[in-house]
Amino acid sequence: MPPAPSRAGFFMGCPMGKKTKKLKAKIKALKAQLKHADMLQAGLAKPDATISPLAPDAFPKLPVIRGVRFATAMAGVRYAGRADVMLAHLAPGTVMAGTFTRSATRAASVLDAQAKIGADSDTGAAILVNSGNANAFTGAAGGQSVQAIAGAVAELLELPSSRVFTSSTGVIGEALPDQRITDVLEGLSGALAEDALPDAARAIMTTDTYPKGAAASVTIGGETVQIAGIAKGSGMIAPDMATMLVYIFTDAKITRSALQSIVSRGTDASFNCITVDSDTSTSDMLLVAATGASDAPLIDDVASPEAKSFADALNSVMLDLAHQVVRDGEGATKFVEVAVSGARSDADARRVAMAIANSPLVKTAVAGEDPNWGRVVMAIGKSGAEADRDRLSIRFGPHLVAYQGQAAPSYTEEIGATYMQGQELVIGVDLRLGVGAAKVWTCDLTNRYIEINADYRS
Repeated sequence: MPPAPSRAGFFMGCPMGKKTKKLKAKIKALKAQLKHADMLQAGLAKPDATISPLAPDAFPKLPVIRGVRFATAMAGVRYAGRADVMLAHLAPGTVMAGTFTRSATRAASVLDAQAKIGADSDTGAAILVNSGNANAFTGAAGGQSVQAIAGAVAELLELPSSRVFTSSTGVIGEALPDQRITDVLEGLSGALAEDALPDAARAIMTTDTYPKGAAASVTIGGETVQIAGIAKGSGMIAPDMATMLVYIFTDAKITRSALQSIVSRGTDASFNCITVDSDTSTSDMLLVAATGASDAPLIDDVASPEAKSFADALNSVMLDLAHQVVRDGEGATKFVEVAVSGARSDADARRVAMAIANSPLVKTAVAGEDPNWGRVVMAIGKSGAEADRDRLSIRFGPHLVAYQGQAAPSYTEEIGATYMQGQELVIGVDLRLGVGAAKVWTCDLTNRYIEINADYRS
């Protein structure tokens, strides 16, 4: 099969020439600036950042979750003049579940939280998060900082230190100035409020261009159960549990084992299905806290209809937050779903999907709005999954691009180029070998990603 016409050659004879493309880029930049101005006025963006063009139009309205209060403070861990510490205080009887990065170099706070998460307790709990410093690869001092912060929070809120979960995110390899955090704890405890979850979403941001929140409600036993969550994540995002920080709160009554089972399964279908740059962080975790403050009946059987309804609602929040992380991928201008079907197994489908989603060549082609489907072919071939060149098919959205080992007769470069101009794209692959299927989500790879990460510590 001869190679497809070059993109440059196509656009030479296309009405959308270089001038049109430049004008389109300027319009896109102006739209992003206007969105940033609106969110800045609403207090939902950082003044020194250009908000992602894929950002939602507004931060969602999050319900108050009975049994949890929040506060934020400016501790100056790394950033000046902005909130960089958040505290969540949870009522007695709160059930905690979580999943954690499997990085071999995970941070002290991750190791500490992993050790604590499996214990049942009738006491209250707390979550303390700082941004700007990951407290990772900091030796024994890292563990000492975690103990100092957890101990101070425990003393202030009259909790056992085993019920204080800390998280840190930011630069790796620099000692955490924990004294700056403990110095603001008293002010944090005095400012705790039920409706301050949006403030917490802003305080945990690093290179994020906007705060991320999501919510859902579900009726269980005739009573309403509320779920609300926040997340941070923009770069160093690849599935190996949940490479970001995520905190979800609910007033559901549920046993710890049932909650952990639901959270683990939900993670595999959401946070473990996204990638921005194929890099797994040292510091990230997902914590879910159920206060039990609703009047709904207890969920103790994961096979029950009540558990399924709750899981569906929780999973919707998790997937929403996961998608928002991809939409805020560093430098991202395109949100891409990779859908693979017809594989020998779900595992093979996932291998193919991740190979496509993580390919720098695919991602740069998407950034350049180049319908270079040969790069998708390449990614399928390198994935390690079983594939047959003469059976598989490739689609860009609804458009059949290739099948039976060659370009589809109905496909033209113009069709592909027009489709690639959209902000939300679907790359579909049908291997035609079995019933295995998988979906993952990614973004494009632009010059802005390089700029952000080249200057991250400067």
